[in-house]
Amino acid sequence: MSRRESAHVFTRDDDRDHLRLLLRIARLYWIDGLDQKEVAEVVGYSRPTVSRLLAQARARGIVTVQVSHPVEAALACETRLRSRFGLTEAAVALDRGGGSAAAVGGVAARLIARRGGERAVVALSNGSSLSALVSAMPPQRWPGSHVVQMIGAIAGADTDAQLVDSPELCRRLADRLGGAHRPLPVPIVVSSAAMARAMEREESVRTTLELAARADIAACGVGAVDADGSSGRILRAYATPAVDAEVRRGGAVAHLAGHHFDARGRHVPTSLCERLIALDPARLADVAVSLAVAWGHEKVAALHAILRTGYVNALATDEPTARALLDFRP
Repeated sequence: MSRRESAHVFTRDDDRDHLRLLLRIARLYWIDGLDQKEVAEVVGYSRPTVSRLLAQARARGIVTVQVSHPVEAALACETRLRSRFGLTEAAVALDRGGGSAAAVGGVAARLIARRGGERAVVALSNGSSLSALVSAMPPQRWPGSHVVQMIGAIAGADTDAQLVDSPELCRRLADRLGGAHRPLPVPIVVSSAAMARAMEREESVRTTLELAARADIAACGVGAVDADGSSGRILRAYATPAVDAEVRRGGAVAHLAGHHFDARGRHVPTSLCERLIALDPARLADVAVSLAVAWGHEKVAALHAILRTGYVNALATDEPTARALLDFRP
């Protein structure tokens, strides 16, 4: 080491010239991006001396290194959700203070794009969360893909309801994927259990539901049940006071594909589900990616119940809902 170098390296820590040197070398290395050899050439010191000076800069707190990203909290939630509920996939949208529909729809769509492929079979239920997913789906080139209804259509749906109804969602998603869609040409609820069973035996209905059960990916909205037993927009037209009473007596807090579940994830049988034409939710357990898509404080108890069924193995939600879900105790 030269005398010039020695004068700087072994100067007392509070010497202003030494601190000025440390700041200069630190900026050249960490801000300007020079390597140690290049820094040595600029300041006229040897590379080993520059290395020691950089170490001093770190030790004195002149240089601090922070590894972080806004998505870090969402990634941590995903890890905890997978562990807590035994999920294979969790996609948590960042909390940016805006609306969650586009954000959650985006992470759900990217999950499907990543797990799907040219010949993927994708089954859909209905609801506003799936409408957000479909809207966010980037165009794909999956000419051999099929999008399949896993639940009947909302009878007499008005224009707004049609936008979240399964036939329209399947058609729109098939357009995005560049493939075909397989409709289920029946209403979601019919007048009697006998009629529902008869319709399920029809070849077009039976084969469509069987194709949905064998899908590569199934995406479902999650419905919340109010304290009075009402089940929200999708089932409102079919839920009579008698059905609401059955839902309350069974302690239902959620519904999935038209079927009700209590806080422990147990099916709550009602006269409504006997008249329902939809894929049996239990068959979702055999689908490689069975994805629940939902967000919002009002959906936390419902999501918790559905994740306890064991029927879904993937979740797309937003960061506030994920945190509330991880803290939730029924």
